[in-house]
Amino acid sequence: MNTMHKLSYWERTLDHLRLTPEHWHRRLLIWAGGLLVGLSAILFAEASTWAYDLFHRTILHHSWWPLLITPTVFALLAYLTSGALKSTRGSGIPQAIAALHVENDGFRDRLLSLRVAAGKMALTLVALLGGASIGREGPTVHVGAGLMYSLGRRFGFAEPAAAGRFVLAGAAAGLAAAFNTPLAGVVFAIEEMSGAFEHRMSGIILTAVIIAGIVSLGFLGDYAYFGKVSPTLPLGEGWLAVIVCGVVCGNAGGLFARIILLGGRFLSRIAAIRTRWPIPFAAACGLALALLGLASGDSVYGTGYDQARAILQHAANAPDAGFGIYKFLANIASYWAGIPGGIFSPALAVGAGIGHNIAVWMPGVSPEAIVLLGMAGYLAGVTQAPLTSAIISMELTDNQTMVIPILAVCLIARASSTLFCPTPVYKAFALRLVDEYQRMRDTHAQPVQPETDKPATTGEQ
Repeated sequence: MNTMHKLSYWERTLDHLRLTPEHWHRRLLIWAGGLLVGLSAILFAEASTWAYDLFHRTILHHSWWPLLITPTVFALLAYLTSGALKSTRGSGIPQAIAALHVENDGFRDRLLSLRVAAGKMALTLVALLGGASIGREGPTVHVGAGLMYSLGRRFGFAEPAAAGRFVLAGAAAGLAAAFNTPLAGVVFAIEEMSGAFEHRMSGIILTAVIIAGIVSLGFLGDYAYFGKVSPTLPLGEGWLAVIVCGVVCGNAGGLFARIILLGGRFLSRIAAIRTRWPIPFAAACGLALALLGLASGDSVYGTGYDQARAILQHAANAPDAGFGIYKFLANIASYWAGIPGGIFSPALAVGAGIGHNIAVWMPGVSPEAIVLLGMAGYLAGVTQAPLTSAIISMELTDNQTMVIPILAVCLIARASSTLFCPTPVYKAFALRLVDEYQRMRDTHAQPVQPETDKPATTGEQ
C-alpha cells in the first residue's frame, strides 16, 4: 500500500512538473516540428527568390513577354486548383484558421494534409514564375500548420484539441521563420489565429517559434527583412502624419479587403463570372496584371519586397509615385485569379507606396518615418490585426524608436478599415470554408425518408 501511495505521489509530481513520458513525447514532436517548419520556410524562401528572379531576367529581354507568360500561368493554376488541389488556393491563412476552429479530422485533413502543403509550395513557386503579385508568408503559415498537424497526428496526438495546438504552433512558427519575426509569430497566433490567449498553449507556441527562429538564424543569420530603419517622429506635424496615415491607409486596406472578398451587388457579379468560367477569368486577371506591369515599368510583379525596401531606404532605384496604386490593383488581379499566394508582403509594398505619396505633402517629417507608418497602417487595414501589424513592422525594420506612433497608426487604421470591411478578411474567408463544410455535412446527414403511407411530420422535413 505504501509503495502504491509513493508511486502515485511521484507520478503526480512528474505530471505537475511536466516530466512524464507523454509530456516529453509532445516536447520532442514540437522540437522536431519547429525544425521542419524552419527548414521548409528557408527552402521556400530561397526557391521563391529564384522563381521570381527567373521571371525578372526573362522580362528584361523583352517587356512584352508577360502578356503571354502571365495569363498562361494564371490559367494553368486555375485549372490545377479547380480539383483535388482546391485547398491550395489563396493565402493559406484562412485554411489554417478554419482547421483550428473546426475539430473534425476529415475537414482538417482536406485543408492541412502533406499533399496540400507540398502543393501549396509548388504552385506558389509556379505563380511567382508567372510574375504574380503575391507573397510567400501566407503559404508558409499554411505549410507550417500542415506539417505540424500531420506530425502530431502521425505520432499519437490525434485528439482534436491536441491536434489544434499543433496547428496553432505550426502557423506561428511559419510566420516567424518566413519574416524572421519571432515576436510577431507569437502575437499572430494569439490575435489572428486563435483570437484568445490560453496559458497551456503558450509554451507550445513559444517552443515552436524558438526552434524555427534558431533554424532561420543558423542558415540566414540575424537580419532585418527591410534593413535597419531608425527614423524619429517629432511632435506636432509628426503626429498629424500618424492620423493621416491611419485614416488613408486604413481606408485603403479596408477597401482592398472588401474587393477581394467579392461582396456586395457589383462584386458578387464578378464572383459569379469567376465561378462559371474560372480558367478564362484567371487568364483575364493575368492579362490585367501584365498590362499593369507595362504601365508601371515592371514594378508590380512579385512580392514587392525590393520596391518597398527601395522606398524605405530612399534608394535611387525606388519606383515612381504611382507605384502604390499600381501595386494595389496588381494585388487585386492576382487574388481574384484564385491562385496560391499570400498578401502580407504585397500589402507592405502598397503601404510603402502610399506612405511615399503622403510624405510629399509633409516635408517637415522624415519620409522614412511616414513610409514606415504607411506600411504598418495599410497592413493593419487589410488584416484588421493591429498588434500583429505593428510588431511585424517594427521587427522587419529593426525599429524600436517609433513603437508608440506605429501602435497608434495601426489602431486608427483598424478602425478606419471597418468602414469598408466590417469583418477581418482572413476571418471572413475562414468562415466561408466552415460554412461550406457545414453545408456538405448537413447534406450528407439528411436521413432518407422510409416508404410509408403516413405523411412526414414538420420536424422530419
